[in-house]
Amino acid sequence: MGRMPVKDLPGGAVGDNGSGTRAAHEGIQRRQSARESAARTYARALPIVPVRARGLTIEGADGRRYLDCLSGAGALALGHNHPVVLEAIRKVLDSGAPLNVLDLATPVRDAFITELFHTLPPGLADRARVRFCGPAGSDAVETACALVRAATGRTGIVTFTGACHGSTTGPLDAPAGAHEQVVRLPYPRDYRCPFGVGGARGADLAARWTESLLDDPGPGLPLPAGMIVEPVQSEGGVIPAPDAWLRRMRQLTADRSVPLIADEIHTGVGRTGAFWAVEHSGVTPDVMVLSQAIGGSLPLAVVVYRDDLDAWEPGAHAGTFRGNQLAMAAGTATLAHVRENRLAERAATLGARMLGRLQELARELPCVGDVRGRGLMIGVELVDPEAEPGVGRAPGHAGDGEAESTVTPDSVRRPHPVAPELAAAVQRECLRRGLIVGLGGRHAGVVRLLPPLTITDEQAAAVLDRLAEAVRAAARCREATRQQRRTRE
Repeated sequence: MGRMPVKDLPGGAVGDNGSGTRAAHEGIQRRQSARESAARTYARALPIVPVRARGLTIEGADGRRYLDCLSGAGALALGHNHPVVLEAIRKVLDSGAPLNVLDLATPVRDAFITELFHTLPPGLADRARVRFCGPAGSDAVETACALVRAATGRTGIVTFTGACHGSTTGPLDAPAGAHEQVVRLPYPRDYRCPFGVGGARGADLAARWTESLLDDPGPGLPLPAGMIVEPVQSEGGVIPAPDAWLRRMRQLTADRSVPLIADEIHTGVGRTGAFWAVEHSGVTPDVMVLSQAIGGSLPLAVVVYRDDLDAWEPGAHAGTFRGNQLAMAAGTATLAHVRENRLAERAATLGARMLGRLQELARELPCVGDVRGRGLMIGVELVDPEAEPGVGRAPGHAGDGEAESTVTPDSVRRPHPVAPELAAAVQRECLRRGLIVGLGGRHAGVVRLLPPLTITDEQAAAVLDRLAEAVRAAARCREATRQQRRTRE
């Protein structure tokens, strides 16, 4: 399939793609480079100047149109400028309501909490409290860690390798003077299993490791204040936690009175094929950390937790921007639209089809090492098939509920090293074809797809076509470069 015509942007192109439009586009980028921090990331990899957007599509100042599978790092569950979100925002603006009210009660706030509670996993909504915090996901993680430390009187936090719980190290730092710091334990992964086996056996070994440390307060791990886990590691390379392993973590923490914190910042609001990703495993956490999509594209972050953990005094862990009325209205509209239109189920069905297509690509191209994901949260790991393989997984590994086989070192299929340069080249080739994708995972070697839940079948086919073309083009270019190098040598 060739390029899909974009039909869902209002109006025509910004300009005629002439020199004047290009000059304005380039001038904006030059001024950004001269005046903004060197820490810019997306602007470097995606040199576009968005001026209008609707649904899956973005239009740049140069008149080009793109299919956006980055979706504001997953914050746009309904895509750009969805009508129900815009209407909710306009309603607040037209009403004359205050836009920032700290933690004062308002009808807008009440409606958001009511809708949020409608969606919570069974077992949590009946006894939940909600804490609004600063507007970023890292603020919510910091709040959750402070909550469990105050409730338990302990300080240590258990997290897992590959996790990303915020853009700063602050959220997981222990209080000053504390002896226990953050401990990162093995996260079960299939393709690059830390134990070299993958599947149910690898997940079992990871769980046993965690259990042994929790039960060994001497040289092991003092009982922590909490355990925080992503049901799917997003920035870590789109790695779903095995359902059985997550249930083991729930049981281990419950048996030891350690609060379990589910980081649903990237995975929530239908993204993985369930409204909340913990629902795949049937786990009810003690604390949920929410941001990204819950604000309907605007900054909002909250922590939801069991009422018996509410040990704070008034004024504890406050913040100025806890009462963003526009974000709450946009969030209410988004939550309701996803719930009422069963978009989580739609994400599960369409995501499975997209994974199937990408797995065909993996069989065709050796540079596609692994395809994985859940719902509309998909990762494609690029590797160097000519490099020496490393630690990996066993072929024919057992999944949840399957019989486990004995794995010997000779039977382990070792994956090739990740190829971050190739992943960056794929991202550039995608952009040339009008497709925006993100990168993540080990050395940023995983191409990530996070399309809005409103993506159509036709749009999904176009995304996959463009991505496949980009991977093939990047692989051909790399092979040609290597051939030239061999010829010179």
